[in-house]
Amino acid sequence: MTLRNNLIPFAAFFLLFLVAIAVIIEHENPRPIAEPQSQIASAAVAQDAFSGLSLAGKAAIVIDLQNDNVLYALNQDVQLPLASLSKVPLALAVRDVLSADAIITIPRDTAPNGSRERLAKGDRWRVQDIIDFTLVSSSNEGAEILAGAADDSIRSKYPDAPEHSATIWRMNAFAEQLGLNRTYFLNASGLDISPTLSGAYGSARDIAILFAYAATEHLPVFGRTADDGLLLTPVNGLNSTKVFNTNEAQGQIPGLIMGKTGITDLAGGNLAVVFDAGLSRPFVAVVLGSTREGRFSDIRQLVSYARVAVAQQKETFAAKPRNLYSQGFSEEVQ
Repeated sequence: MTLRNNLIPFAAFFLLFLVAIAVIIEHENPRPIAEPQSQIASAAVAQDAFSGLSLAGKAAIVIDLQNDNVLYALNQDVQLPLASLSKVPLALAVRDVLSADAIITIPRDTAPNGSRERLAKGDRWRVQDIIDFTLVSSSNEGAEILAGAADDSIRSKYPDAPEHSATIWRMNAFAEQLGLNRTYFLNASGLDISPTLSGAYGSARDIAILFAYAATEHLPVFGRTADDGLLLTPVNGLNSTKVFNTNEAQGQIPGLIMGKTGITDLAGGNLAVVFDAGLSRPFVAVVLGSTREGRFSDIRQLVSYARVAVAQQKETFAAKPRNLYSQGFSEEVQ
């Protein structure tokens, strides 16, 4: 009986020891967590939908803004010149301090007399009309006028902003606030500074986040970029100007919400768009480092393939978009 009594504590200790070992092994070698079948199926559908894609661009990304899924990505985090995509954060910086109906007197002609797209010296324009002119025609002169007009107001609102470059400082502050870690701006227009230095740099992913923010939070600032052209008239009623959209794919993207082109020697051809691929189903598509004409072909392909992916998906997602620019994106397909 004494031997049996002595063995009981030993046996209990031994069992506890085995349990501890089992817990350690389980912790160090956890069972794989099964992915929901809907996510696996959705990723497979997206991958299949984009399987025949062939782009001229160096980097691209397509994101479903309704459910935060990356449907397609190519070198999405590579830092490349942005060219006139810089005019989107410029517009955000300007409207941060100047209302749509504030008046700017044009300090110089943006083009010679007789030019098709021109803001004449001395004419008085609404801020939003100059923004529309600058975005749709991709006017570098318009960008510099806007930046100069906003500088003092930005310095008044943000005392840390440097003199004579407060607007560019605010553009970079926007990039930092949105978590665009590969994006920065050296001038307001995105124009190349030298044969080896661009006016702005960023990644396809960063630009997607930026455009998601612009379309979600500030669409009235950018809505006219979906138009084929504009007829704008200054406040003093003189020198109306016609503006033609530099986005040649504009009429071939059903449901276009906003878009912006960019092209310089260093950047090549860039294009970013936000569009509805279905009823209240917004997407963003970005192409960087393409060619002058290739960017339009590239974006048309991305839009078309995104629509195919949506048509093939069986899962129904919630109707209300989230503020994805502040949450980042989950990658379904690389």
